[in-house]
Amino acid sequence: MEKILVLTHVDEAGNSMPKAALETVAAGVELSKSLGAALTIGVIGGDAQAAANSLVATGARILAVSGTEFAQARYASDAAACEAICRAAAPTLILAPSTSRFARVIPGVAHRIGGVVDTHISAMTNGDGGISVGRWFYRQRVEAVLRREPRPWFMLLDSGTRAPWSGEAGAATVENVAVTLPALHTTVSGVRAPKQDEQTIRPDAKLLFVAGAGWTKKQSDGQVHASEAESTILNFLRNSGASLGSSKSLVDQSGENQVVLKFMSHLNQVGQTGSTPRHPKGLSTCCHGEEPHVVGWRFINERRAINLDPNCGWARGKADVLYVADAFKVMAKLNELLAVRKAKATEA
Repeated sequence: MEKILVLTHVDEAGNSMPKAALETVAAGVELSKSLGAALTIGVIGGDAQAAANSLVATGARILAVSGTEFAQARYASDAAACEAICRAAAPTLILAPSTSRFARVIPGVAHRIGGVVDTHISAMTNGDGGISVGRWFYRQRVEAVLRREPRPWFMLLDSGTRAPWSGEAGAATVENVAVTLPALHTTVSGVRAPKQDEQTIRPDAKLLFVAGAGWTKKQSDGQVHASEAESTILNFLRNSGASLGSSKSLVDQSGENQVVLKFMSHLNQVGQTGSTPRHPKGLSTCCHGEEPHVVGWRFINERRAINLDPNCGWARGKADVLYVADAFKVMAKLNELLAVRKAKATEA
């Protein structure tokens, strides 16, 4: 008989869970119902009780590790906390969100417990042959279905693959788990992060805005308008809350002594050698939509593009809507409309 444990942690605010953790909780609830198995949820954080209160409706047993030592991400403390919860719950299946905090910890915990681990899980099913999981290989071009007999089996679930858990909150009954910490050599003195309107990579944004190399090329007047391109794109990001992506050709220009967008880096790159984000909608501008780039759009549900070339890659079945127009003019008009809407919302 399988026993399921969902490992979670609180977010940076310290009193709630990140979206990826709630998605993993939803996966655990679904799997436990499918198997008829007992469900336990482990919560790690400075104030685990506050986060656990949002999980009452799951009906699961809740184990928690709390304290100032667990408020911030640290391999030594997080690994010890996860190990303690696993030993207390004695599960056969362990689900955890593939966040930056847990992705580096769970493989080590699996080794300590004597289990096996699979990462980047995007799907889970319970069939006649038992539990199987799906994950992507080769930049999301090949999907594999995996099964394992050894237990315990640790699974790191990718975010954006299912709806997050939502249920009525209440006063949760939490079992606190004692943890013996090793000597801690790392201390967190503070957090330095860009302002929200300066942060261009937003994984939870509803819209992905991709800029191509066309923004830095000569326009209809024969001139390059890089400064105008920068202000137009940044204004759109501030007004819409979109996440910024880039084609490989644009971010590579920094090493080719060509005009670049100052706020763009290889971290923004989307495609075969970049990232594969998961946003409900995507808007591509000044990008031809060639296959190495479009492969990074595999999980974008609704695709739109702006390009002056009616025969570009986007026009060949790779976009739901293609606007054959000047991106500078379209985005300028769009920024005007967003500014008006924002002003009306402020007045209201």
